[in-house]
Formats: sequence, C-alpha cells, structure tokens
Amino acid sequence: MEKQNPVKEFNEYRTRMNQLILSKDNLVIKRFFNLDTQTYADGALSAKTKEMLGLVASMVLRCDQCIQYHLEKCKAHGCSTQEIYEIFSVACVVGGSIVIPHMRKAAEYWEQLQAGC
Repeated sequence: MEKQNPVKEFNEYRTRMNQLILSKDNLVIKRFFNLDTQTYADGALSAKTKEMLGLVASMVLRCDQCIQYHLEKCKAHGCSTQEIYEIFSVACVVGGSIVIPHMRKAAEYWEQLQAGC
C-alpha cells in the first residue's frame, strides 16, 4: 500500500475544488479569488511578508486549510523554521491558547513540507 502524501493530497484537493467552484462562472467569486491573488503580490510589503501575515491571521482565525496554504507559500518564499516559529508565537499572543491546537497541526505540516512531502 502506497504511503499517503498529505501535502500532495491537500494541493490536489484544493486545485480540484477551486476549478469546480470557478467553473460555475460566478462573477463575485471570480473577483474575490482574483482579489485574494492580487493581495499577496509584492507591493509596499513583500509577498513573503504578506504570506507571513496571512499565516498569523489564519492561525488566529483557526482555519487549518488556510494555515497549510500559507505555510506552503512561506516555504516557497524561503521562510526558515525560526521565522515560522516566531510567526506561531505572534499568533499565540494575538489569538490566545485557542491557537495551540492549530499550531500543533501547523508544526506537523511544516515538518512534512521540510521533509519534502
């Protein structure tokens, strides 16, 4: 039996569902997706900084899929493990102890990303 790759599974699911949603040709949804994409582009703040901010917000809002997405983007922008754990610390201070279960999942996903899953 082939070992499951959680990073690959997450990305395949996200891509498949985004394609389904966008295929329904809803103008508001398409505009929102585009706004989201444009928000994380380089500007006065670097794309890396914006992804780091997105990770903090996602942790505080307790959205595990958003956390996974932003962890991948942070990795792609060259964030170090030290930076990731500083991001985790900001999220804990802002969000309180309710963030801890999501931080556990985030730490596990970061390890999977580091392992090349």
